[in-house]
Amino acid sequence: MDKYGLIGYPLGHSFSKTYFNDKFAAENIAAEYVNFEIATIKDLKHVLRENPNLKGLNVTRPYKTQVISFLDDIDEDAKIIGAVNVIKITKGRFGKIKLKGYNSDVVGFRNSIDPLLIDHHRKALILGTGGAAKAVAQGLKQLGIGFTYVSRKPFESALTYEELSPKIMEQYTIIVNATPVGMFPNVNECPPIPYDLVTAKHLLYDLIYNPDETLFMKKGKEQGALVKNGLEMLLLQAFAGWEIWNS
Repeated sequence: MDKYGLIGYPLGHSFSKTYFNDKFAAENIAAEYVNFEIATIKDLKHVLRENPNLKGLNVTRPYKTQVISFLDDIDEDAKIIGAVNVIKITKGRFGKIKLKGYNSDVVGFRNSIDPLLIDHHRKALILGTGGAAKAVAQGLKQLGIGFTYVSRKPFESALTYEELSPKIMEQYTIIVNATPVGMFPNVNECPPIPYDLVTAKHLLYDLIYNPDETLFMKKGKEQGALVKNGLEMLLLQAFAGWEIWNS
């Protein structure tokens, strides 16, 4: 039986495990998906050795960057972002294992936001500067949309929240929250953007999917903005991962 899995630490409730095992059951696929909670990335070698039928892995915190040095090859998107969340495992000559890394967050975000875009959505503010923010940036780039990062602290080629002037807010009609601010259980928190400058022309996209409607989204909706959470992105990136493993 083929096996797929997730590496990370710690691993609580796993969306991927539930999603893929439900998929396997519904589609009569002879496979299983397992969580591998490893205390150090070096333990990846043990996982691979003890599970010779592994065909693919998802990667979550804190190993999306650390895992790169263990790979034989890396996809261009993942290389640009500097983070991997999907690994395809193949066997070459003499049974030697080959690992190639991908970042399916790019596809998930791009395909989720694309149907919402209209003519005046030409520039985006990306809240955050981490791996998720870089995946968003790559997705926007592929859609031909300009972007600027927003950071709490001064950061090269990024704006701070204090610099979000009326002119900036008027020009940048897409705002993507790529930070964990507002995620359960901290549902009464939101990124400190000037919500009074948000209009009906704005699209506010939150990568968070728990809660369904974050305070960031709620405040945007009150100003007439179109809002969306990250659940569809999560589903689309999982689907993209399956496509990678089976391509």
